[in-house]
Amino acid sequence: MGILEFQPVKEGKVREVYDVGDGMVIVATDRISAFDHILKNEITGKGAILTQMSKFWFDFTKDVIPNHMVSVDVKDMPEFFQKKRFDGNSMKCRKLAMFPIECIVRGYITGSGWESYQKSQTVCGIRLPEGLKESERLKEPIYTPTTKAELGLHDEHITYEESVDILEKRYPGKGEEYAKRLRDCTLALYQKAAEYAFSKGIIIADTKFEFGLDEDGNVVLGDEMLTPDSSRFWPVEGYETGKAQPSFDKQFVRDWLKANPDSGYLLPDEVVRKTVEKYEEAFALLTGRAFSSCTDAAEA
Repeated sequence: MGILEFQPVKEGKVREVYDVGDGMVIVATDRISAFDHILKNEITGKGAILTQMSKFWFDFTKDVIPNHMVSVDVKDMPEFFQKKRFDGNSMKCRKLAMFPIECIVRGYITGSGWESYQKSQTVCGIRLPEGLKESERLKEPIYTPTTKAELGLHDEHITYEESVDILEKRYPGKGEEYAKRLRDCTLALYQKAAEYAFSKGIIIADTKFEFGLDEDGNVVLGDEMLTPDSSRFWPVEGYETGKAQPSFDKQFVRDWLKANPDSGYLLPDEVVRKTVEKYEEAFALLTGRAFSSCTDAAEA
C-alpha cells in the first residue's frame, strides 16, 4: 500500500496547511511576502527558522496560555511528511476554530503607528501623549487589532470596540468575553516575551498573535509566534529614538522595496543573503544556539 498523499487545505503567503485527521500540519515555506505580495525570490532556510522560533516561543509561554503545537518532529507526522523538504519547517498542531481578527500589540511607536500618530496623535483610535519621537518606547504597550483579510487584500485596523462587534456577530453573547480574553492574553504574552528578548539583546517593537477555540471551547494560541515575519525585532545595541531602527526582521526587505518601486518584487542576491543572515542572527540571540543546529535540538 502506497504512502497516503496530502494536499494543502489552505495556502497563505508563506504557509501551507494540511489536514491530517487527528490534527493539522503547518508547513512554513521559504517564500517571503511584503506589502501583501509574495516576492519572486525564496529565502533558503527561512521556513525552518520560522518554525523552530515559533516552537521556542510556544514552549516559553505555555504557562501564559495553551498553544496548538504538538510536535516539530516529522516522525510524529504521517509518512508523507517524512521527507527532507518538510524536515525542520513543519509543525503538527491541534485543530482550532480561528478567531476572525489578528491581535496586534505595539510596545514602541513605529511603522504605520508612527504615521498615524504624526497625523492625529492617535494609533487605531488610541490617543497617545504629545511629543513622542519615532521608535520611542510607549509607557504601556497598546493593543491594536485588525481584521483578517483574504490573500491579496489588506488587513484593516479596528478599535477594541469594533473587535467586540466582530466577535459578537460570530459568537452571539460572547463577543465582549472573547475580545477581552484576546486582548489580555496578547498583552501578557508580549510582556513576558519582550522582557526576555530585551535581556538577549533584542527589542520586540511590535508583533501579532492569532488565537482560536479548541474542541472544548478553550481559547488557544495558534498560527506562528514572535518570528521575524510577524514581528519587528530591533537590536538593543545602538537603539536611539527619533529615527527608524535597524532590524532583524523583514523590514530590511520592505525598506529595499520602498527604495526600488520598479523592482517587480524581485530581490537582488545581496538582499536575499542579508535577509537570511538577519533571521539567523535573531534566532541565535533568542534561543542561544546557531540555526544550523536548531533541528537537532528541536526536541531536546
